[in-house]
Amino acid sequence: MENESEQVYEAEDIQKILKLGKNKVYDFLEDVCSNTHFFRVIKIGRLYRIPKNSFDQWLNREE
Repeated sequence: MENESEQVYEAEDIQKILKLGKNKVYDFLEDVCSNTHFFRVIKIGRLYRIPKNSFDQWLNREE
């Protein structure tokens, strides 16, 4: 079984992948969590965890 760090992205990972600033990433994750639901976002207090499968499917989707 994979450990947690191999199953989820953290906000800093999303920041690097999308090449966005810290504030933009947190605003984006809050919006996804609350409104858009493009991919799963788990919010624990002020921490965000994003399941890799969900995010990767959204990122690699074909339009």
